[in-house]
Amino acid sequence: MSDLQDFLTPIDPAALFGETIFTDGQFGKKINAYHNSFPDLENVDLVILGIGERRGKGIAFGYSDAPDEIRKQLYFLHAWHDDVEVADIGNVKMGATLNDSYAAMQTVLRDLIEMGKKVLILGGSHDITQAQYQAYKSMSRVVEATCIDASIDLRGDSIIKDENFLLEMLTSEPNFIRHYNHIGFQSYFVHPRLLETLDKLKFDCHRLGAVRSAIEEMEPVIRGSHFISFDISAIKQGAAPANSMSTNGFDGEEACILTQYAGSSTNMSTIGIYGYDPENDHRNLTAKLIAQMIWYLIDGISKSKHEASLNDTGAFNEYYTLFAEVDTLFLQSKRTKRWWMKLPNNEFIPCSYSDYLCAKNNDMPERWLRAQERMD
Repeated sequence: MSDLQDFLTPIDPAALFGETIFTDGQFGKKINAYHNSFPDLENVDLVILGIGERRGKGIAFGYSDAPDEIRKQLYFLHAWHDDVEVADIGNVKMGATLNDSYAAMQTVLRDLIEMGKKVLILGGSHDITQAQYQAYKSMSRVVEATCIDASIDLRGDSIIKDENFLLEMLTSEPNFIRHYNHIGFQSYFVHPRLLETLDKLKFDCHRLGAVRSAIEEMEPVIRGSHFISFDISAIKQGAAPANSMSTNGFDGEEACILTQYAGSSTNMSTIGIYGYDPENDHRNLTAKLIAQMIWYLIDGISKSKHEASLNDTGAFNEYYTLFAEVDTLFLQSKRTKRWWMKLPNNEFIPCSYSDYLCAKNNDMPERWLRAQERMD
């Protein structure tokens, strides 16, 4: 792990917490943090990694202390999940250029992914998602990606990386993104033709209002994702004052539900929370919300430990259905009550109870149809 340490700055507890003495129940006592020595990651379930890089947002000297401000709130929360081991390996050092910071981030993430670790990235501007993806690309690993954001950062006319990074991520060759989901976009921030283009590429975009009316339908979307990028612009300003983009968005509880879904996904290996600018935060409320989102992420990881493998047929209820002359099989976990459905190629994909009800009524579930279209 000595190579990893070359890219990282350890946290400074004295600077962050002063003379605070944490109780046995708080994260400050439970998290194995990189301070005097690098933590042993062998049995760790979640690795916390900070990166304050913001030059991609157009801020010339934009290295932020956002990760440390979030830590100031997280470490005081009470840990309820003794079955989840958490390590904090500090912050990625700022590179001489933005691309240097990307490269350092990619290197650290690649090592952690290869170790089989789940990684929580505390950003930094949203374009760090590009480095997050590059870690998988460097391993030629095909992934399903999900962004949670009020806008869709595909502005080809912008020179600001934070506004156009998806263009390179989704179109560069060779490309290793099998499927892309976008959750929580707000229509007035997105050109209609952009949605038409993404639909032609068979990517799925879910409008804020539709998600809020049935947020449980996002659980299968997130469950199937390998990496997740969460921009706090998706959260309404009333719940996250540091979001200067919109007064509309998810409330705090909904944001926590989405990160809980991420934690419970056995596919997910990295999740980044981006766009937090401490100088725009009111009474640290955004940092407090992000800390609570992390608490629910850990809660989801704990829940995922109780899920059975799909190969363990005795752990699932089986439901055979026929819709539109298609025979298929639905599985429901006896432990977590989550659902999967079988495609014609015999692959099982995450789905919801409403998909099963749709098929039972002899209608074709849209999730099944979209998955089938991507296979053709």
